[in-house]
Amino acid sequence: MTCWYEGPLAAFDTETTGVDVETDRIVSAAIVVQDSAGARARTIRWLVNPGIPVPAGATEVHGLTDDHLQRNGRWPSPVMEEIARELAELNASGRPLVVMNAPFDLTLLDRELRRHRASSLGRYLENNPLCVLDPRVLDKHLDRYRKGRRTLTDLCEHYGVELAGAHDAAADARASLDVIRQIGRRFAARLERLNPAELHSLQAVWHAAQTRGLQAWFARTGTMEAVDPAWPLRPELPAAA
Repeated sequence: MTCWYEGPLAAFDTETTGVDVETDRIVSAAIVVQDSAGARARTIRWLVNPGIPVPAGATEVHGLTDDHLQRNGRWPSPVMEEIARELAELNASGRPLVVMNAPFDLTLLDRELRRHRASSLGRYLENNPLCVLDPRVLDKHLDRYRKGRRTLTDLCEHYGVELAGAHDAAADARASLDVIRQIGRRFAARLERLNPAELHSLQAVWHAAQTRGLQAWFARTGTMEAVDPAWPLRPELPAAA
């Protein structure tokens, strides 16, 4: 029987105007679908005119300028609908969804759906709850004492995954998918008996514990930043933009 990390997976990633899920916007997104390890992947890409200026700092990260997005990007409303429907169809087919740092990308998508579609990600997924695999959460739990950062670039280096064109949504999604497969292989003895649905539930617990540890570290260092323990989607704030 094929282990989940060798079987069908999909991955989702976004590039954005910034890092605030309540106010920032999606400027590009991609879903990468692969039927098995080593198989040719199918990639769906979206380019979005966010309707607000793109800060210079964000452009420095992903290379997408206001001019380029205004000329080539689509309006957000139909794009968010297409992304949500695609994720819902993949989820309904039983295919796990790989999302690096899931609370960021999935929450931002949810806020965009609320903003432009008067809907939510949960409404698209109400018949089939998400089954998410988050490389960051899994790596931090399975190799918790390893020092160093755990960005996608760091995980790719650690697990021997090629990342060509970092901060391109399609490239990052594909790299996240490959990292998940490598994590599965490296920690097979601990993961192969768990199915993706079980891992989804466990990751919610692991992420909460990880955020408690980070919050405690912030307290010791005098940092006032709050860390949200919700995973893979943060609850809506009453005053969300």
